[in-house]
Amino acid sequence: MLQPPENKNATPSASNVNTYTPLKTSSAPMEQASLGRSLVIKGEISGSESLYIDGRIEGTINIPDHRVTVGRNGAVTADVNAREAVIMGKVQGNIICSDRLDIRSEGAVIGDVVTQRISVEDGAILKGSVQVQAAEQKKAQPQQSKPAEAAKPMASEPPKAAAAVAGM
Repeated sequence: MLQPPENKNATPSASNVNTYTPLKTSSAPMEQASLGRSLVIKGEISGSESLYIDGRIEGTINIPDHRVTVGRNGAVTADVNAREAVIMGKVQGNIICSDRLDIRSEGAVIGDVVTQRISVEDGAILKGSVQVQAAEQKKAQPQQSKPAEAAKPMASEPPKAAAAVAGM
């Protein structure tokens, strides 16, 4: 009689393991390209996956929907456009992040920054202007389209308004 309860316990344990496994696999599909220490790239880099840079890049980096990480050995002389950027190495150029910029204690940024959120750890170097944009600006754009929809019903009312103007 002891074995059937153990089998029942074993089955939920297996289901617990199975429910935990998808959590690991859900984060695994996130792809990230990596540039090693010995690589030197001059030109434009663009893509639709996250990028880890431990080498040297000169030019422009355009990864608007993903993360750009500059590793401790990374040296970037480029303008960076990304959803999120993590700087542990050196960046000389302007950085535009649609979400967040994180400059770690080993990191250095020389250039102008535009982002919604910024984090600068103690010891990090930041030389340049910082412009923090509120997340409300993105929300304001959809709200502007909603009043445009509200204006459409008003478009059926202008004959009444025209009649009122004609009455003046």
